[in-house]
Formats: sequence, C-alpha cells, structure tokens
Amino acid sequence: SDVRAASPPKPAASVSLNNGTPTFAAADGAYTATLHGLLQFDAAAFNQGSAGPTTTDLRRDGPALGASTSNADAAHARALKDGDLFRRARIGVDGTASNSFEYRLLFDFGGTGVENAGQLYEGWVQYSGVKPLHVRIGAFAPSLGLEDANSTSYMPFLDRPSVEDITRNVAGGDTRTALQVFGYGSNWFVSAAVTGRNIGVVSTNNVVPVSTTTTSITVGTAQTYSDQLGFTARAAYDPLVGQDYRVHLGVHGSYVDRPADINGPGANGATPISSYVISLNGTAELRVDGTKLINTGNIDARHASTVGPEFAVQKGPLYLGAEYEHVTVERSDLSSSPTFNGYYVEGTWFLTGETKKYNTATAAFDGPSVTHPFNPRSGGLGAIELAARWSDMNLNYHAGANGAVPAADAIRGGDQSIFSAGVNWYPSSLVRFTVEYQNVRIDRLSPSAAAYATPNGAQIGQTYNALALRSQVAF
Repeated sequence: SDVRAASPPKPAASVSLNNGTPTFAAADGAYTATLHGLLQFDAAAFNQGSAGPTTTDLRRDGPALGASTSNADAAHARALKDGDLFRRARIGVDGTASNSFEYRLLFDFGGTGVENAGQLYEGWVQYSGVKPLHVRIGAFAPSLGLEDANSTSYMPFLDRPSVEDITRNVAGGDTRTALQVFGYGSNWFVSAAVTGRNIGVVSTNNVVPVSTTTTSITVGTAQTYSDQLGFTARAAYDPLVGQDYRVHLGVHGSYVDRPADINGPGANGATPISSYVISLNGTAELRVDGTKLINTGNIDARHASTVGPEFAVQKGPLYLGAEYEHVTVERSDLSSSPTFNGYYVEGTWFLTGETKKYNTATAAFDGPSVTHPFNPRSGGLGAIELAARWSDMNLNYHAGANGAVPAADAIRGGDQSIFSAGVNWYPSSLVRFTVEYQNVRIDRLSPSAAAYATPNGAQIGQTYNALALRSQVAF
C-alpha cells in the first residue's frame, strides 16, 4: 500500500504551576526553567529622639579611623530615616540543562536606604553528575553558616543578625564570585569554596577607597588593581532526626589570603600597605535607613579570618537557633592583630502548628508549608509565627576608657546589641506580612575628637526603638 501510517505525535513540553511558581520542562525532562520572583516592601519608624546641636548631641556614625575614610555624617548627630523601602525586588530563572547541569540567573532592584538601579545578583552554573558532590561556579553566596544559608524569603526576621551579616561578607556574602564544591545527604553537609570579588561593587568588605580609577570602566563601577582572594568552608551534621524533631550542629569559617588592592602602585612603583584593607561594618537589622552605626573603617591588612559554630534544634512548631563568630585581622605592619566577636540567639513558634522545612541542599531551615491558607469562609487562618532574637556584635578593639584618647592600635568600631520581636503571618505560601519591634543599643567611644567634633573619647553611641512592617510576595 502507498498509504503510510501517521507518525505518533511527539510529546509536548510541559508547563506546571507548583505553589504559584511557574516551571517549563522539555518532554524528556532534561531541560527545565523555573521563574522566581521576590518582592519585599518595608515601612519603618524610629523612636530615636530629636537631634540637637553637635556640641551637646554627640551621637555619630561613620568609620573608626578618622576623616580620610569617613563620610559626611561623622561630625553630625545622626537622625535615622522614617519611611519605606523596597528591600528586595528580585526576578530570575533557574533550572536544569541536560540533566547533570543546573543554572541560575537572578537580578535584584531592591536596596538598603534607597533602591538600586538593578544589578546581577546571582549568576552561576553547577555540575551535579557525580553524586553526592556538586560543583558551582559564578556569582553567589557560598555556604557560610546557618543564617547565611537561610532563604531570604523565609527568614523569621526582617534581616539577618548583624554579626552574621558582617562576618559572611569577609570572604563570602551576596554577589561574591566563587568556585564551590559541596555535598550533602539527609543529615550531613560539607562545602569548600575559593572566592573573589563582589560583582558590581567597588571593592570587597564595604571598603571605602582612598582613591579609585575608572579609566577602563564604561558603566559606573570603579575597578580595583587586584581582586580579593579568599576561602570559605562549612560542615554540618544532624545527630538526631525524627518525624517532628531535628538537632543541627555545624562549624564554618573563612580566610582572606589577599585583600583587594584599592590604590595600586605608589610614586616609587611599589604598592603601599594602605592599598590592602579590610573593613567591618554593619547596618542595624532594619534597612529602611542604611546608616552604619558600627564601623571599623579601613584596617591595613595582610589577612583576615572568621570561625564560628552553629546550633539549632526543632521540635514540631518550636525552633531555637544560635551562632557565634570570632574575627581576626592580621595587620600589614605586623602590629597587634585586632579581634572581634559576636553572637545571636533566636527562637520561633508557629501558633497554628506548622513546622519549618529543613533543606538538606543548604543545611538550613526554610519556611513552612501553610496547612490552612487564609479563607474566611472555611475558617483558614494561614500560618502565624512568633519570633524573638537577641544579637550582639562588638567591633571594638583596645577601645580604652571613656574620655581617653585612643591608643595607637585601638579600633573604636562600636558594640551593637539588638533585641527583636515580631509576628509573621503567611496567608498562603506566596504571601507574608511581618510586624517587628527592635530595641537597638550602641556603645561606642569617639575614635577622633577632631574628625567627629566631640571631646576626647566621648560616648557617640545611642539607644533607640524601631517598629517596622514588611509586605512580601515570593514565588
């Protein structure tokens, strides 16, 4: 017969919508693409007290090493900004390519204090063909602790504790270029990474360059003379795991072998030691105002390191977590090496009975699956979570006494303690509202009477309260 049988139709690609997240997949499943979005809109008010004249109101901020690295607020009483902010506004795609490869491309338009014009936030490719190992290269936050690994969509507070936000950025943190090898199982996780610069940032560690060059830059970002070289590592093990409980133990650390060169060679052709610096600074755990009230300023440095343990326990709707961090900076002139310490302890409780989901791929706890989404007709309330946290970060080193001129090796970066309490309401798996109260206490002596327009060793810290509301949608 000349009549040929019709070829069977080829299976079509599929589109799914899982909990509001759209995913496209090839017919054989080898190629997938999942769209992601995150929008966090914050509004906040600060009960700080009215600013007075600088002669009597000695509250200050800015770096600790004097006028050459300070900003315009170093000699002014700082009034924090009431208002609002799109803290995070992210859109991107991730998926698989030919089964063994994975990828992510993510952009962010949010910010701290003010929104960004938009930048590449994550961009990486990963090979996962040799289980249980995975190899990732590109720009991302290498795994460096429990809070560092938490999804920003499900953090129980508006932001990470200051101690973790500061230490993760020494050699890791968001937008960091890195090559990471990691592996995990049902109750273990290990990772190691070699890291470089932060993409789209003048230099690492929030350093304030004394001078920069933009000769070969066409779009707004000054380049350094060499990028930072660092290393990170983390190991976690959960010795007790049951149907409704888990005990998590871990340790993590980082090392900067070479800080970025921000100035280049001097007049004699040699690069001065002041070109290699490390800076530790942090915004309080509410970013509507981006002022850094604790700040070491630029420290001439050969190396820097961090190390810290992590602990968490979950039992049904209850969760308790804590981490401690120790930071050492080895000065270039081989004088005394400053050390800094910090910690946090936090607890949460789901009044509606949900539990945090444990993510074995990150060795961290994510948000809940909402058992009864909000629906007045059926009586569904959504998920309601209570949260409380105490955090402390001390950026003082040989700070000396009140009223005294600082010693030659002193760093008066400040000691910041924050108590936070909040309520999270998840009407559904996509939407979340948070109300959070903060009590912030800063203990800091004036690093320089001249630069800060204060008496010698005056107290420039302060205590204030803040109230904030976050509205979030994430898919």
